[in-house]
Amino acid sequence: MIDQPQTGVLVNRLGKQSVLILASVLLTAVSTAIVAQNQAAKPKRINQAIELLAEGQPIYYTGSHSGTTGTYEQGVKDAQTYADYISYDMEHAPFDVKGLQEYMRGLVAGGPDRSGHRTPAVIVNVPVNGMDAAAVHANAWMFNQVLATGVHGVMLTHADDPGAIRAFVEAVRFPIHQQGVGIDGLPEGRRGVHGVATAAQIWGVSQEEYEEKADPWPLNPNGELLLGVKEEDKYALANVDENLKVPGIGMAEWGPGDMAMSLGVRAQGEAAVQDPKMVAARSKVLAACKANHIFFLNSFSAKDVVDMIKEGVMVGPASPETAAIGRKYTNRPQPF
Repeated sequence: MIDQPQTGVLVNRLGKQSVLILASVLLTAVSTAIVAQNQAAKPKRINQAIELLAEGQPIYYTGSHSGTTGTYEQGVKDAQTYADYISYDMEHAPFDVKGLQEYMRGLVAGGPDRSGHRTPAVIVNVPVNGMDAAAVHANAWMFNQVLATGVHGVMLTHADDPGAIRAFVEAVRFPIHQQGVGIDGLPEGRRGVHGVATAAQIWGVSQEEYEEKADPWPLNPNGELLLGVKEEDKYALANVDENLKVPGIGMAEWGPGDMAMSLGVRAQGEAAVQDPKMVAARSKVLAACKANHIFFLNSFSAKDVVDMIKEGVMVGPASPETAAIGRKYTNRPQPF
């Protein structure tokens, strides 16, 4: 017969073993669930924004015109963003390519993101105003330096003229890609090969694969770069129908802040947006987007996101709450 002290020791040992077994079972279950989720979330493309648009899903971005903190540590933190892409502003914030490079390295270190992609997509507002082709050609070096950091897209600000937009597409393409060349006067790409090595490291691909994939979508169905134009003043508005015919552009916005100033609308906020001149401007840009199969960018809010999607808005800045409402409405599969 076992005495009381020995019985207590035996029970304690059995209790500890049970806890260890239970912990092991739980750990195995969690690991299995994580593996299953990662397999289910296996990305189809490098650029999540393109992947979603190709599936007919609206995309929601985060970012500020005040700029993004260009550090490795901020990149690590932002790797788990709720958004489908990060709008990295260097139009009004400092043009700091070194900071952008460190940020991209941080995104890789903090990834993969919640959708299983190596990093969230990053699209940069580059401080090149598309007033005409000469202005874009003179500043094409900015596109080269930004793309070499491994970003996934570029926005051309104040894209006023078809010649400027052609020069923009020309500047970001490698000459090996011929889709669309000659259509509407689109020239061959002029981007140089140096810089490929650093960008390929961020994408997690070979240099050869980067060269094949670093091309505008949907002009190139296999391209992983998303190019956008800001039709945000009266000059762009006058040419918008011709501007958006240029091959290589994936999305366009009407830039209500700058548009209001250009049109002489002095009201602020909602009052500005509702001004008849602004309503007409927005309608004209939206119509040109639809006519040319380009995705329209407009701000979303929790109150209007569903109506915006119904109207045809496919890209926009959004809070986590707003993005959640939009994703639920379009039955977007998880994980986001």
